[in-house]
Amino acid sequence: MEFLSPTSLPDALAARAEHPGAVPITGGTDVMVELNFDRHRPPALLDLTRVPELATWDRVDGHVRLGAGVTYARVIDELAPALPGLALASRTVGSPQIRNRGTVGGNLGAASPAGDAHPVLLAAGAEVELASVSGVRRVPAAEFYTGPKRHAGRPDELVTAVWIPAATGPQQFSKIGTRNAMVIAVAAFGLALHPERQAVGTGIGSAGPTPLRARQAEAFLAAELDWDSRTDVADAAAAEFGRLVAAAASPIDDVRGTAAYRRHALGVMARRCLAWTWADHQRAED
Repeated sequence: MEFLSPTSLPDALAARAEHPGAVPITGGTDVMVELNFDRHRPPALLDLTRVPELATWDRVDGHVRLGAGVTYARVIDELAPALPGLALASRTVGSPQIRNRGTVGGNLGAASPAGDAHPVLLAAGAEVELASVSGVRRVPAAEFYTGPKRHAGRPDELVTAVWIPAATGPQQFSKIGTRNAMVIAVAAFGLALHPERQAVGTGIGSAGPTPLRARQAEAFLAAELDWDSRTDVADAAAAEFGRLVAAAASPIDDVRGTAAYRRHALGVMARRCLAWTWADHQRAED
């Protein structure tokens, strides 16, 4: 197996173009598991840990441009006020050691339906930046995932960043698993309130072939919420929101849980996340 270790982004893109079968690796928290269990043996590994351009983040026109090499630990420490949903999801990723190595860019590159970053990126309305020697393009997160562990990137492209609108309202993330830490989600849910445009964003994880949005649930809840007066959400509206979220999922039975359990859990998590975010909105100052 060939090991490629570029030290700049142009060199990394050139190596990607020359070796389209190479598997990019940053923290290695997904790739190394595949290699250790001999589930995948690529012709080459493209090590991106020495590419400084990938390990930075910036604020640009109301967005955070998060480099693909920024770790979960840094998201928690540096970006919780701007990206509260992603920071909450990052806290649930593995152990401290994994959070110090794993990256949001790696989660996107792996495109696993169970990836913890995906629901909050969908809820926030993020866009994934893909780069090659031919140029740079951005793909909405809702269009990025194309199948189980597949995404819209071409063989000559790298995930170089994700563009995430800075939060203008409360955000939440919840997942359920067999224990509280170091667990792959049986089901996960992300919720973002966007008061400036009176809109709702959702994301569903580990309950379909790809991460999903619950679009009917978003439209229903946005119309039900009293954005200006901030009165309590009616119990019937909260219940219907949970039902619509559960209905949007496409779960299967597997070793971690049944489809029925996943749907039930999503309904519960949706109602809880709604209660938490709306309480934050009620307390917030204009």
